[in-house]
Amino acid sequence: MRRIGSLLFILAAAFSVSAQQKTKKDTVSLGEVIVSASRKPEVLDKVPSSVTVVTRKTLERDLTITTDITEILANEVPGLAPSAQTNSNVGQSLRGRSVLIMIDGIPQSTPLRNGEVDLRSIDPAVLERVDVLKGATAIYGNGATGGLINYITLKPTNAGPISGKTTLNLTGSLTSPKNSLGGRVGQLLYGKLGKFDYTVSGVYEQNGEFKDAKGNILGNNYSLGETESYNAFVKLGFEPTSRQRIQLMYNYYSSQQNSNYTLVNGDFLTGKPATGVLGKQPGEPTGVKGNHNVQLSYKADSLIGGTSLYADAYYASRDDIFYVSIGRFEGGDGQSHTLAKKQGFRFMFNSPLMNHASAMGSLSYGADVLHDVTSQPLVDGRVWVPEMKMFNLAPFAETEWTFLDNIILKGGVRIEKVNIGVEDYTTLRITNATGGTVTPSFAVKGGDLKYTATLFNAGLRYNRFPLFTPYASFSQGFSVSDVGLALRDAKVDNIDKINTEAVLVNNYELGFVSKYKQLRFELTGFVSTSKLGAEMVYDAATDLFNVARTPERIYGFEAAVQYSPVHNLDLGASYSYVEGKADTGRIDDKYDAYLNGRRIGAPKIGASVHYRPISGFEVGLQYTGIQERDRFVKLPSGLYKGNEGIVKAYNLVNFNASYRLTKNALVTLGVENVFNEDYFPARSQWFMIPGFYSKGKGRAFNIGIAVNY
Repeated sequence: MRRIGSLLFILAAAFSVSAQQKTKKDTVSLGEVIVSASRKPEVLDKVPSSVTVVTRKTLERDLTITTDITEILANEVPGLAPSAQTNSNVGQSLRGRSVLIMIDGIPQSTPLRNGEVDLRSIDPAVLERVDVLKGATAIYGNGATGGLINYITLKPTNAGPISGKTTLNLTGSLTSPKNSLGGRVGQLLYGKLGKFDYTVSGVYEQNGEFKDAKGNILGNNYSLGETESYNAFVKLGFEPTSRQRIQLMYNYYSSQQNSNYTLVNGDFLTGKPATGVLGKQPGEPTGVKGNHNVQLSYKADSLIGGTSLYADAYYASRDDIFYVSIGRFEGGDGQSHTLAKKQGFRFMFNSPLMNHASAMGSLSYGADVLHDVTSQPLVDGRVWVPEMKMFNLAPFAETEWTFLDNIILKGGVRIEKVNIGVEDYTTLRITNATGGTVTPSFAVKGGDLKYTATLFNAGLRYNRFPLFTPYASFSQGFSVSDVGLALRDAKVDNIDKINTEAVLVNNYELGFVSKYKQLRFELTGFVSTSKLGAEMVYDAATDLFNVARTPERIYGFEAAVQYSPVHNLDLGASYSYVEGKADTGRIDDKYDAYLNGRRIGAPKIGASVHYRPISGFEVGLQYTGIQERDRFVKLPSGLYKGNEGIVKAYNLVNFNASYRLTKNALVTLGVENVFNEDYFPARSQWFMIPGFYSKGKGRAFNIGIAVNY
């Protein structure tokens, strides 16, 4: 690994560092966590819907094993489909539908041209927690038909003028260490100076080669092997009074692969995995070339009549580079990238309506304004998907009532007004392997696409009995279709003739929470329906994937339990099941066709054990089991239709340990895939595409040290 000598030197030197400030112990119970499940912060125990909170403590544990946020979330969040262990999160749906990714409420997803690379938008080291709101919702705008994932960034608490944390890690394969060593350096500084506070962080990470259970290099299409990642984060806060706060946040994230290998395709029929041979990788490095987020926010409490105000303005831009498509375009090869720029302004007031011993009520109201420009050109300048300019205005209102201290009732409405402008453009001629025309090049007349939707949500929760706390909710989500996909595959001369109608989803949820001493159990069932689908269907005649706009019904359930039988032992387990069908128009059955693997994740089991035998020492095991999903019939060739491959079960176990050398120095050890399971990740199995038919990582290690001061 490049720079390995210097990293090892720094790692050794760090063991002698000592500091004076004691680290803060995480003693907050899950129910007390403040979450962003609505537009105003609220306690989790008052949310009438299913929310998973990945806390800072959980993130720190998982970071001792892997820094891949797609894996961390797949292991921790019931209902989220398995990770593909790549730069792409294709198929990593939430409850079978698309998920809106945000950083402090700033949208990272690009619904206009969904490249499905938005989960890797920030380094997890700068996160305070991750809020995962499940089920269709529109509280933050369009794109959250399956739910939303909000990355909440760090903010200093109880800090002196200067505090900090330095982390150093060494990573590599245990099945074939040669050329697999990688390293990570992180520096965090934070503090408070009177009315001013700050958080500054920098992270650099370089991965070596990723190997499978047999020591072979993984196929390098979007592989996280041989990647270099950078994250720079700054948050500045100023509180002129105890009831006001002004905050400026900036984050930059980049993660690109610079591989020394060229791809060797796999073969689904023979079980041969994709791998690589030494040689120059064609095109530019793939991955996140640059993801910028800037946010200026203002919060004021106790204005006239007890009203509070939150307002923010933000700018976000990202450039994601995809792999080279050999011989796909007129003129030969082509490599595309999605370019997206967002500018937004939001404001929300929250006013008390009643404050009585038997009833308390409040009203939140405001509006969101968003301007989004997204395109997908080729890196050489050829236009594949032209610029789409979206203007989105959405006023909203939500009311919350608490009766007799235990009955919580919520209801809200949001009106989405969307206009997408596209100028005249010319499609690229798409060719097959022999150079023949699949779709010709022709001129398409542009214009405006307009959408209007009125969305509602309602929820009820009863908190009287800790042993049985039921909740029920109805919510609607809205998303413009993947307009860019329709534009690039256009077979008509006018965008008015392209089926770009938006998707409106109804989500119904019923669940309960049971608490008894140190035991917490939650069970949730859900159904979501839509009159229009967004299913990607393979057309054998054209060798293309097209959007099928058919009605859909998705259903399932999730169960999760946490238990601490003694003070130094934490146990956890979860199970999630999701299934979905589409109505293809047959008379005998309204929903007669299963949705494919790109939409529906296989059933998933999770479990964890964390034990602290002595003060300052912790060991843990984490289990993730992906179950079989076999819903489709093989073709005569032995293959399945696109995205319909059988997912065979596999089981992964991770290990982590930490030991406090001194009051402020913590050493860590993580082992990924402890039993060296030889497997294909779920996406490889249902996708079956030769260039992506890659195995999962074999046994790998991560050793590190963290020093607080």
